[in-house]
Amino acid sequence: MKCPFCENMEDKVLESREIDEGRAIRRRRECGTCRGRFTSYERVEEKPLMVIKRDGRREQFSRDKLSAGILRACEKRPLSMEMIEGMVDEIEKQIHRQAGREVMSSRIGELVMEKLQGVDKIAYVRFASVYRKFEDPAEFIKEVKGIGVAGH
Repeated sequence: MKCPFCENMEDKVLESREIDEGRAIRRRRECGTCRGRFTSYERVEEKPLMVIKRDGRREQFSRDKLSAGILRACEKRPLSMEMIEGMVDEIEKQIHRQAGREVMSSRIGELVMEKLQGVDKIAYVRFASVYRKFEDPAEFIKEVKGIGVAGH
């Protein structure tokens, strides 16, 4: 690896350690010529996960979009950011394990609804109303009754 200080190509690795849950390796290096120390990272090159939208378009998976949708549903609800980030992490891991290189947006929506239903019924209904594109109040009421929120 080329030294960032003197551009020499000879160095030695002082320390290696796994980071990012074993998906990368961090190496501390020392240049053989100038003795400058620097860090390098080694990661597996992954092909991007593509999301197939309802209209057939494909776009690259975005953790930020997933997080934003869940945050919107959980707005003003008693859920900590740690809890929300945990849901995002679990959903992302599940998608990567199951999907291969492409996943239907409907699958992502179903995973989000499963997680939200288990932690906050109001956030679940908010997300479902947008995700399922409720057109009239009857659809909304049916969904609420289906999860056992109304009248109890």
